[in-house]
Amino acid sequence: MLNSPEELWVKCQSIIRDNISEASYNTWFAPIIALKFENQVFVLQVPSQFFVEYIEEKYIDLLRMTLHRVVGQGTRLEYRVLIDKTSDKATQIPSPNEQPKAKNGANNGYNSPYNKLQLPEIDPQLNPSYNFNSLVEGASNKLARTAGISIASEPGKTIFNPLFVYGQSGVGKTHLANAIGVMTKQLHPEKRVLYVCANTFQIQYTDAVRNNSVNDFLNFYQTIDVLIIDDIQEFSGKTGTQNTFFHIFNHLHQTGKQLILTSDRSPLVLVGLEQRLLTRFKWGLSAEIEKPNFELRKAILENKIYRDGLEISEEVINFIAENVIDNVRDLEGTLVSLLAHSTLTDMQINMELAEKVVGRIVTVSHRVNTVEKIRDAVCEYFSLSVDAISTKSRKREVVQARQIAMYLSKQLTKNSLSSIGFSIGQRDHATVLHACKIVNDLMDIDKSFRNSVREIEDKLKK
Repeated sequence: MLNSPEELWVKCQSIIRDNISEASYNTWFAPIIALKFENQVFVLQVPSQFFVEYIEEKYIDLLRMTLHRVVGQGTRLEYRVLIDKTSDKATQIPSPNEQPKAKNGANNGYNSPYNKLQLPEIDPQLNPSYNFNSLVEGASNKLARTAGISIASEPGKTIFNPLFVYGQSGVGKTHLANAIGVMTKQLHPEKRVLYVCANTFQIQYTDAVRNNSVNDFLNFYQTIDVLIIDDIQEFSGKTGTQNTFFHIFNHLHQTGKQLILTSDRSPLVLVGLEQRLLTRFKWGLSAEIEKPNFELRKAILENKIYRDGLEISEEVINFIAENVIDNVRDLEGTLVSLLAHSTLTDMQINMELAEKVVGRIVTVSHRVNTVEKIRDAVCEYFSLSVDAISTKSRKREVVQARQIAMYLSKQLTKNSLSSIGFSIGQRDHATVLHACKIVNDLMDIDKSFRNSVREIEDKLKK
């Protein structure tokens, strides 16, 4: 345990350094010397009366907060000001902002920023339509979505701090980040939640530097309870912005506030960002949102169709889900285009219109998959003979290939379960159903297995 004033002050300096710029720290805090700590009075020696006045005006909240954390609540601050350096003559004065105790003995003194302050309401800048009800769960986003719900329930109190969500454009990162903010405000309306794009943060910081108001910028962001920064990769190469965000990150994390960051790539491959930031990005949970698979694409379409009150046949839904495969934005854009064409031309939403609209968004290649073609593709992928998966062999690699072939045949053809089973080793429909369930379950928990299935599926769709 730390006992000496010097040791206590070293720890205080470490916290202060994380919350102000290096230049400010070197100017106003590096010259300070801790002299003694007795009877709850912490004495600091400062070079001049001007130091006292400046610190009391600009940094007293930070200094008092730090003393209360390191030394203890009720600690009072006094300064020893050198009058004559040659004789070491000095005067000792209490902090002018110290509040006297009330007559009943209660302390009316400083209210630590670590306690909840009455701060003005802010606009969280959230999109209310981006919520968890409209964020359909699938294998590609299950981990990030589940973590997001936990965070919104208890922001800052889970092990997912920070939550770093990454994935290619259009897979739902912004939707998830907003959903966490929306749910947090619903469950904890008193929380100060803020969603901000990295580019907006950069512009705000540049304006603060130009207007000489960086301290105000820092102070504002340090009051946020749940800070959501979208597209953090845009900080790349912005040294000043990164340095400022580093101090904000430290302050919020140390005080139990929640950080949510999104990026188009993993922290492991981000370039142009300082190592000390990348290290902090990995303190909590890094969760990837992958491209949606067929089941999730179809579920997203069905969810939006239901919410918008549309009537679209399953044949059209399947056609869109099979062809618009890259991201969620394209799926939603396709539905908007379909509805617009239908309304403006007074046409029914059918396969003819769907093929016309989808063909303008993605390249549609008319593929005809058969059970035999799928079976052969699976055998080629796993370097097995066609005869192998048609036998009754119980070898693991043979059983798994057979199950994948049945699963993909169900997904990519209109054949009945019985005909699929008959074509792949003369099995019955119950065996095909069981195989599909096994494959679905394995895809949920085994990323390598899931990637193998998707590689085969993508190859069949080319």
